Amino acid sequence: MSELPLDAYYDLTQVGEVAVSPTGDRVAFTATEYDQAADEAVSSLFVVPTDGSREPHRLTSASGASAPTWGPDGDRLAFVAARERDAERRVGWRDRDEEDDGEPEDDDAEEDEGDEDEDEPLGNGDEEPKPQVWIFDLALGGDARQITERDEGVAGFDWSPDGDRLVIESRDPTDEESAYLDQVREEGGPIETTRLQHKVNGAGWTDDVTRYLFVVDLDDPESDPRRLDDAYGGGAFEDLAGMDPAWGEGGRIAFTSCRLDRPDDTTVRDLYAVSPDGGDAERLTDGDLSHGAPAWRPDGDGIATVASDPDDPPAPAEVYLIGAGADDGPVSLTADLDRTVARGGGPVWINGALYVRIADESHTRLVRVETDGTAERVFEAQGRDRAMAGFDVAGDGSTAVTVLSDPEDGSDLYAVDGEDLDASSEPDSFRRLTQVNESLVDEFAMPAAERVEWESDGWTLDGVLYHDPEIDPADGDHPLVVAIHGGPMSYDEPVFSFGHAALTSRGYLVFRPNYRGGTSRGRKFTAELTGKWGTAEVDDIAAGVESLAERGWVDPDRVFGHGFSYGGIAQGFLVTQEPDLFTAAAPEHGIYDLRSAFGTDDTHVWLEAEFGLPWENPEAYDSSTAVLDAGNIETPLLVMAGGEDWRCPPSQSEQLYVAARKRGIDAELVVYPDEHHNIGDPDRAIHRLEKILDWYETHDPAVEAEGDD
Repeated sequence: MSELPLDAYYDLTQVGEVAVSPTGDRVAFTATEYDQAADEAVSSLFVVPTDGSREPHRLTSASGASAPTWGPDGDRLAFVAARERDAERRVGWRDRDEEDDGEPEDDDAEEDEGDEDEDEPLGNGDEEPKPQVWIFDLALGGDARQITERDEGVAGFDWSPDGDRLVIESRDPTDEESAYLDQVREEGGPIETTRLQHKVNGAGWTDDVTRYLFVVDLDDPESDPRRLDDAYGGGAFEDLAGMDPAWGEGGRIAFTSCRLDRPDDTTVRDLYAVSPDGGDAERLTDGDLSHGAPAWRPDGDGIATVASDPDDPPAPAEVYLIGAGADDGPVSLTADLDRTVARGGGPVWINGALYVRIADESHTRLVRVETDGTAERVFEAQGRDRAMAGFDVAGDGSTAVTVLSDPEDGSDLYAVDGEDLDASSEPDSFRRLTQVNESLVDEFAMPAAERVEWESDGWTLDGVLYHDPEIDPADGDHPLVVAIHGGPMSYDEPVFSFGHAALTSRGYLVFRPNYRGGTSRGRKFTAELTGKWGTAEVDDIAAGVESLAERGWVDPDRVFGHGFSYGGIAQGFLVTQEPDLFTAAAPEHGIYDLRSAFGTDDTHVWLEAEFGLPWENPEAYDSSTAVLDAGNIETPLLVMAGGEDWRCPPSQSEQLYVAARKRGIDAELVVYPDEHHNIGDPDRAIHRLEKILDWYETHDPAVEAEGDD
C-alpha cells in the first residue's frame, strides 16, 4: 500500500458547472485545476461532444471561468471571467475630451500621456480585472470576445430568447459611492457602514451600492447597456445569492430581490418580473419565502423556483410553480416528498415536467415533478454508490448530462438520452464523456466506500466508511478518522475526495456519519438538532464510533476527530461532552461560543431564526456553547481557522485554543491570514493536510509504541 503524496494535489481536477447545448450535441463545463508555479487554483472552460466521440476541448487556460451559458443558436457560448481586457477594446482610436484640441502642450506632455496609457491596467480601473461577460463563437472559431466592461464587474447574466441581447446583473454606484469605494480599496480608508448585514463571508465588508439589471445589445457593442431602473436587488446575502436573472420565452425577465422594510434582517427573496424595455417590475411572490434558481417554462407560461422558509429552518427547500394555472401564486410541487432540494439543484424543464436533484436517504438523486404535484424518483441507473454532483439537459430534451462522483473512479461527466432518464437499469445510451483525473486514479489507489448503519436513541442511522481497497475493515483494530459534515443541514454519501485518499492510503478508515440534524431524511430528522446544538449529533456520532469498535473494525484507542464548519463545531461538543472519544482532534473553522458569534459572524439572521436573540433567550445560546464546558477538555486539539472567515470568525477558534491551553492540554492554533470559509489555495490545502496528518501521528499511541521499541 503506497501513500498518496500530498503534492499530488496539484494533479487534481475538480469538475464544476455544466451546460448542455440547446440541441444536445455538446456540453460545456468548468473544471478547477491547480497551477503549481503560480500556486493558485484556475477554473477553465471546456467543451465536449455528448456522443463521446472525442476528448474535451479546452477553450480557456488563463484566468478563471464560470457560468457557461449557451446562446439559443447553439454556436455561441457565453461565460463570466475576470480576464485581461479584450485587445479589441484596447487598440484603435479613442475619442478625446471635447476640451482637448488634440495637440499636446509639449513633448513632455505627449510622453507622459503615452506612459499613462501603457501603465493603465488591462481591466476596469483597478489593479485586478473585474468579472465580465465573454462570448465564444464556436462556428467562427478564435478567442472569446469581451461583451461587457462594467467598473464593478458582472455577477450574473442570461441570453434573450432570440439571442440578440443579454441581461446582466451589475452594481451601479453613484458618484458619492464610487468615491467611497476608491477611498477604501485604493487608499485603505476606514470602513463606514449603516447596514445591519455589515459583512458577508467571501465578499467582505458590505456597502450601500445597488445592483441593477442591464440589457446589452449584442448587435451594437459600442452602445451603453440600458439600465432597468426598477429591476434592482437587495437583501442580506445578495452579495452571495445575486439576482438570478432569467429571460423567458414570453419576453419578460425574472429576477430575485428583497424589498421588505428591513431587507438585511431576513433571508426572504421575492421573485419579480420586468420587461426588457424597462418599466415597473411586478412582484410574483408573497414576501415570506426565500426564492431562487428561477426557470421559465419553455412556452413562457409559468416559472419554477426553489424556495425555503426563513422562519422554519428545518423545513425542506421545495420546488414552487408560479403562474400556469396555479392561481398565479406560488404553489409547492414537492411538499408531499418531505425531502429538500439538493444544494445547487435548480429545476430544469423537460417536455413539460421539472427534473430536480433532491437529498433522499443520504443520497443525491433525480426526481421528475409534474405540474400537478406528482413526483417520481427516476434515473435508478445512478445507484447508491456514487453521488450526482451536477445535472443539465438540452433545450429540446434530447440529451441529459450528469456529473457523477465515484469514490474510486473520480468525478466526471456522463451523458444519457433524455428518454432514458426513467430507466431502472443502466441504459445503452449511458456514456462517459470525461476522465479528468485518469492519471491520478491510475497511479494511486483511491478509497473504496461502503455504507454502514447503527442505532442511536431509537433511530437507525447511516454513514459512509472509506478504506484503502487493499484493506478489509473486518480485519480489525484500524485507526479511525471521524470526518463530520458541515451544515449541519447536509449529508454524506460516497464521493471522490483527495482528502479521503490521503487518509486511507496511510491506513486510516474514514467514517462520515449522517447524524440527526442533517438533511435527506425529512423535516423531523433535521428538526432533532434545531436550536439544540451539542445534543443529538453528539449521541449519534459517539454511537457510530462505538458500533464500529464493537464490530472489531477499529481500535477505540486510535480514534481521531476531523471536520470543517459544523464539523468543527461538533468536535467542540464531542471533546467537552465525550472527552474519551477522540485520541486527538482537528476542529476547523468552527464556532464554540454562540453568544460572541452573534454579530461578529455573518449569520445573525439564521441564528435568530433558530435560537432567538441572545439578550432575549440567553439560555438557548449558552446550552449550545461548547466553550462553557471547556473544563472537561482532555483531547489534544489542532484548531484551525481562516483569518477572514466571517461565517465562523477566527476569534471563535482562538477561544477554544486558549481554553485548551489554559487546561494544560496539548493544543496548536493555525490561522490562514486571508482565507475565508474554505480551504484556500493549493499550498494551503496541502499544508492543512500535512498539519492534520502530523497531529494524528504525533498523538497516535501505536506510533508512540513503535518509537519506544
